[in-house]
Amino acid sequence: MTFASAAILGLLQGLGEFLPISSSAHLVLVPWLLGWTYQGKAYDVALHWGTMAAVCAYFWKDWTGLLRAGFSRQASSQKDLFWGLILATIPGGIAGLLLEKRAEDISPALIACILIAFGLLLGLSDKLGKRNRSIGALDLRSMLLIGLGQALAVIPGVSRSGITLTVGLFLGLRREEAARFSFLLSVPIVVAAGMLKLRHLGPAAATGPFWLGIAVTTLVGLAAIRFLLAYLKDRGTGVFVVYRVLAGLFCLAWALR
Repeated sequence: MTFASAAILGLLQGLGEFLPISSSAHLVLVPWLLGWTYQGKAYDVALHWGTMAAVCAYFWKDWTGLLRAGFSRQASSQKDLFWGLILATIPGGIAGLLLEKRAEDISPALIACILIAFGLLLGLSDKLGKRNRSIGALDLRSMLLIGLGQALAVIPGVSRSGITLTVGLFLGLRREEAARFSFLLSVPIVVAAGMLKLRHLGPAAATGPFWLGIAVTTLVGLAAIRFLLAYLKDRGTGVFVVYRVLAGLFCLAWALR
């Protein structure tokens, strides 16, 4: 792992994890297009730690308030949201534990097709969704449905932020509210993934590229979160849909050449 490749993969993870374009697809397809060898489990740890640092740093105040409300004896909307987020995290956790290994064997051509299909689904949700609900209007059933969508993100090309945004829009959430719920929902599962990856930590953790990857992923991830929340206040998801379709078609053509 060189410093340059570490920085590129950190950039891909930071952007792809939080923008609805699929980090897992980019971490497979870009090295495949460039002819790189697999970066190794230790670098997976660096990318997950970077993601974990970004989302926890951005939403620590939100989750501190949710934790206080969740274990309070008083009923409140924050308490309902906390336990709804916990419930919605369960499907993704189960899917990650059971299917992660199988998902790693998906071919680049199939990943490209998934990138296109779920990009079009995102566009459809933006077109058909009523966009008149806030997070506070979500009941446990709606939050669980978003959590079930998150479980699909174990498949490269789906995009965790993309599928949760898609389900949120279909449920009538405003764009920025759907994105905020998606990011809040990502905290438990991203933290769990970062901790689970510790078992793969090895000598590579003492190298410069390992820590560069964490730094790049964290900084780019923070910028991506801030950008998407601001962008979706008065814009649609069309740019991400177009990007996913074009990127998928290019990779599919490359695979079939």
